[in-house]
Amino acid sequence: MFNKINTYYHQIPWKSLRDPKNIGLLVFLVIVLLISWSGVKALQTNYNLQKQISVLSQQNNVQQLQNINQQLQNQYYGTNQYLDVTARQEFGLGQLGETELIVPKNVALAHLSLIVSPATDASTVSNNQPSYEKNLQAWMDFILHKQNSN
Repeated sequence: MFNKINTYYHQIPWKSLRDPKNIGLLVFLVIVLLISWSGVKALQTNYNLQKQISVLSQQNNVQQLQNINQQLQNQYYGTNQYLDVTARQEFGLGQLGETELIVPKNVALAHLSLIVSPATDASTVSNNQPSYEKNLQAWMDFILHKQNSN
């Protein structure tokens, strides 16, 4: 085993590694690698900073839009239209000459069945057609721009 290591050690041209040209080349190569590594780290740092700047800029734009929205909302709260709507909703007040009608709950609910609820519109009414015919008919209505096919 020792003989193998010794023969391998003697096969390496150690004298060429001690040559000043090769030592200078090796030092130059190390310096170039260090400078390249430093440049790559600087590029990565700049890229991360640009991402942070972009995110903060977008957050700033969103905040500015929210501020503008809040200003417009505050202006609306100062208008007579807002005061009129609020008086109607909160206090049940009306303008001069208007008459307020109070409908009992049972009367209002009795007339509620006349209104078509979303659950009983034409698309959910089931007739005796198979589902594939309903689907085909729905596509034909869509393609031909028909509103109600039933």
